[in-house]
Amino acid sequence: MAEMTESKKTKAKAGEAIPPQMCGPEAVADLKAFLRRSQRRHNAEEVKRFRAVLSYIDGNSAIETAKELKTVRSCVNKWIRWYVTAGPEGLLTQDSPGAPPKLTNAQLLELAAVITAGPVAAGYTSGVWTGPMIGDFIKKKFGVTYHFEYIPRLLARMRFSIQRPRKRLARADAEAQRVWAEERLPEIKKKPKSAEG
Repeated sequence: MAEMTESKKTKAKAGEAIPPQMCGPEAVADLKAFLRRSQRRHNAEEVKRFRAVLSYIDGNSAIETAKELKTVRSCVNKWIRWYVTAGPEGLLTQDSPGAPPKLTNAQLLELAAVITAGPVAAGYTSGVWTGPMIGDFIKKKFGVTYHFEYIPRLLARMRFSIQRPRKRLARADAEAQRVWAEERLPEIKKKPKSAEG
């Protein structure tokens, strides 16, 4: 029986998981200032985190706070831990660093100049860049290999747009195409289907 009482005593009551110095008036004012900045930036996730910690400091349990903010208790507990560990900055959204870029800024500028000059200037026979050609050029020039599906994202990041040429027959008769589309095609569509089946 004594063991059960001890385990109940170790469970924090509402507001007790945060050290007293992080719950005082100055700390609360600091949290509210961060909350206002997050609201001005329209960062809903940060706003929810700051509100959760403030609600908990006000004496609401993690369960009550979770219901109030339409989230789950485990998130509220996680946010409280973040606040205790790193202060208000711990509740800010962090950008995922990701892998380091394969090309330097100088190399990207050089690549942009080559793309702008066109593939013929880079030694290719085609007059239009394709993703595989750009990937090939990057590999030859900089010794860096990109997956073919990443090339369009790289170009978008460099502010290039993907252009898809219209397919047009070189020796097509424009008048014959017009006659086909406006006269012959509607006649074909009007013909009744055969009764075979």
